Amino acid sequence: MSEIKKSFLSVDGNTAAALESYNFAEVAAIYPITPSSPIAEYIDLYASQGKKSFFDNTVKVVEMQSEAGAAGAVHGALQAGSYAVTYTASQGLLLMLPNIYKIVGEMLPAVFHVAARSIATRALSIFGDHQDIYAVRQTGATMICAHSVQEVADLAPVAHLVAMESMNPVIHFFDGFRTSHEIQNIEFVDNEEWKKLLPLDKIEEFRKRALNPHGHAVTRGGAENDDIYFQGREAANLHNDAVIGIAEKYFAEASRLTGREYAPFVYVGAKDATKVIIAMGSVTETITEVVEDLNRKGEKIGLVKVHLYRPFSAKHLVNVIPSTVKKIAVLDRTKEIGALGEPLYVDVVTSFAQVGRQVDVIVGGRYGLSSKDTQPKHIKAVFDFLDNKPWNSFTVGIDDDVTHLSVAPDEEYVLKHDYRSCLFYGLGSDGTVGANKSSIKIIGDATGQYAQAYFAYDSRKSGGATRSHLRFGKSPIHSTYYVENADFVSCSLDSYLFQFDMVRNLGEGGTFLLNTDMDDETLEKTMPNRMKYLLAKKHAKFYAIDANKIAESIGMGRHTNTTLQAAFFYLNQDIMPYSEAQDWMKKLAKKTYGRKGDEIVQKNYKAIDMGAEGLREVKVKAEWIKLKPVKEVVTTGDEYFDTFVTPIDKLEGNDLPGQSFH
Repeated sequence: MSEIKKSFLSVDGNTAAALESYNFAEVAAIYPITPSSPIAEYIDLYASQGKKSFFDNTVKVVEMQSEAGAAGAVHGALQAGSYAVTYTASQGLLLMLPNIYKIVGEMLPAVFHVAARSIATRALSIFGDHQDIYAVRQTGATMICAHSVQEVADLAPVAHLVAMESMNPVIHFFDGFRTSHEIQNIEFVDNEEWKKLLPLDKIEEFRKRALNPHGHAVTRGGAENDDIYFQGREAANLHNDAVIGIAEKYFAEASRLTGREYAPFVYVGAKDATKVIIAMGSVTETITEVVEDLNRKGEKIGLVKVHLYRPFSAKHLVNVIPSTVKKIAVLDRTKEIGALGEPLYVDVVTSFAQVGRQVDVIVGGRYGLSSKDTQPKHIKAVFDFLDNKPWNSFTVGIDDDVTHLSVAPDEEYVLKHDYRSCLFYGLGSDGTVGANKSSIKIIGDATGQYAQAYFAYDSRKSGGATRSHLRFGKSPIHSTYYVENADFVSCSLDSYLFQFDMVRNLGEGGTFLLNTDMDDETLEKTMPNRMKYLLAKKHAKFYAIDANKIAESIGMGRHTNTTLQAAFFYLNQDIMPYSEAQDWMKKLAKKTYGRKGDEIVQKNYKAIDMGAEGLREVKVKAEWIKLKPVKEVVTTGDEYFDTFVTPIDKLEGNDLPGQSFH
């Protein structure tokens, strides 16, 4: 057997979806909506470059005036015998519902790539969960879930191949932002390998069914009455039932080509597990980490990853779960008001009832709505919860002090990893995110290390706070959650000292870097007591740099990102030697800014050189450990809130509101 050609690229989930889906398309009807917009942008870019698809044509890209229009254009292209694709999320997917029903009924092989996102209810949110994809589960479309950036690259081709062979539309979905915008070093199977799998007979059959008034006129989409409509719907059963077998076939092909296991349901964990979690989406990466860690410590637990959500096969689900399992928790990333449980939970309960298998406990819970972070400590708590009189419709990742459905996290549980983790606080459009993307490329190219990057944006984007979560290591990284216990934390705006509890996320012995124009004496007087206390308690190293002054002195205005990037590399030489990092930064600066002229390039070179020179170490004083923070201050996440239980006149020093609490 010849070796399968593969290549590695550092990309996010949207890019992976664009690269793979372009090959299988002839028409792409698009309308932008966060967080799927970049996929359509890349498709348009590839088409403008004249890139050829597997059909030896440049994809015809048409931007419509709404998502409903995009779905209508896809529908029309399919009727004419062209393979069509679109990309969407949230309310955009809901606007496509009428067309999806028609596309299913007319057996048309559309593919919808969805960066799953919250639905606007009491408030709009641009962030990710599964409310949108659950809202289309009743259409009859096949639904395939990718759980990571790597899986997007592996399963996007599977979605198209399944659609082609089954003559049924496929909704290929992955988590908005957490997967769509997470950057990873991933493996791509050579295009020719996927091209070999094209079902040529089905493609020819599809072409022949195209509406064509010139010698092939047919009637389609008629109106029926009560005498035959019901029978027609039931007659489709055989067509729909065949989808599972076709999906299995292409999951097996993906497994062969990639070396990673794919099936409608994939089990991970102990063969004699007594407890399992069933879930789909990026959370399964976190659950896998917890399962492997706890099993090493003597637990007997497991995970079921759902890849084929529709059609849902009870037989396939129950068959992958070890016979020893007695307790099951099902995690849904949605809230279905008024229902007896969330959709995946209901499917699991029904599956066990239909197959006739008995277990002691099946409970369902909710997590991660609107990209709410789900840490290993939350997953550990779910496994513990199964042994502790569990209740249905539990929540994890929040503190529900209203209806008291939440499960408290195990705060003592911390996973140990062999990677280095970094957290950068920046201002939207200040260049921090761009510099961190550049750092990922440098480290990946220069050291061959695996890298993961996730950028948490304020919904205001430009001008709002950004947090860059970066990890680097010598083995693949599966931590699909925010960085906590970071080895390195950087802050590019000193006003954040009073807005965010940044040192809380710094690990023992970690390094904190602050961009500020304050001298050491002023800084000590200004810093919140809580920050000083945590720096001392964690035995942290503290560095400061006036990157604004450096940028201004060399004519770069307020662009501090290059200087701070150099400071990062200087303070993290266990990742790579600083001299090497300097060379790489300068190569990338020339590539990035060369078209703007040599003067801009030289300014960036100078900013890189001065990044290390401008650093100074700020002494972390042992006596700061005595500056205990006020316990009554209410905090949520990283942000401080000016809610005090203790009267203001009883507070001391820098813990007064207006200084450390805004």
